[in-house]
Amino acid sequence: MQIPRTFRNRLLAASLIATILSVTPMPARGASKEIIELQTQVQQLLDQVQRLQSTLDTRLGVLQNMAQQTQENSVQVTAAMNALQQKLNAQNDALGGKLDTTSGQIQSLNDSVDELKSRIAKLDKSLQEMQTQMQSLQAPPAGTSAPGQPGAAPGTAGTMPAPATNPAPPLKETFQAGVRDYNAAKYDVAAGEFQDVLHYYPLDDLAGTAQFYLGEIAYRTQNYADAVTAYNAVLEGFPGSPKAPAAQLRKGLALLQMSRKSAGIQELRSLIQRHPQTPEASQARQKLASMGLRAR
Repeated sequence: MQIPRTFRNRLLAASLIATILSVTPMPARGASKEIIELQTQVQQLLDQVQRLQSTLDTRLGVLQNMAQQTQENSVQVTAAMNALQQKLNAQNDALGGKLDTTSGQIQSLNDSVDELKSRIAKLDKSLQEMQTQMQSLQAPPAGTSAPGQPGAAPGTAGTMPAPATNPAPPLKETFQAGVRDYNAAKYDVAAGEFQDVLHYYPLDDLAGTAQFYLGEIAYRTQNYADAVTAYNAVLEGFPGSPKAPAAQLRKGLALLQMSRKSAGIQELRSLIQRHPQTPEASQARQKLASMGLRAR
């Protein structure tokens, strides 16, 4: 805030006159009327300057106080924003961990369901084999007659043909061993066991799951091209497998890892369209959203 120029000039003139009067000897008969008026004006000007200076000091103090409060508020707001950002980051990390845990639990549950289906199928197959054996025991072999009747070969009465040996490994134990070795990161051993399941039991429900695990082994070892091939084998050879949605999701992610962005996005959108209510479709939506894309 500046003093107007006219007022400042008057103040300087008054100060100069006051100085001159203070050093000029006064007449013996007293000061003249003009000098007294001039001294009065000078004193008034000095009083105005003092009041103006006091007003300026007061306003300057108020401005300094407001500036200090503004700075303190800014520091508090910055601290609050930093704390809020840290809290949001912690919540995002916790949510990501929960999603990963939930995904793992869902996959374990699907594996348990697949294993239960395999047990039921194996039990049904065993029952059919038992029925076949019972029928074979009840009916005599072709070309033979009952003992004591004509045409019966001597020494062959009551004999049964020796059953053919099955070199195939047990399905359940082989599959479970493959899952254990997969979880233990023994990928070469697990791959051999899953391939045995596919070789000896190609029509079993567990064959599709074994094929899916072969894709997972290739994905974990960053052999994304082999992973895509294995997932395609699940989608084409076992379309009704419960692992089909997971295979399509992982295929899309593998394509993205191979920098085949368009193909990967198309695969994720196809999964959402074919299996919209599955957890894999939810993960596909989240992946597309993280890329700034829509599900359709």
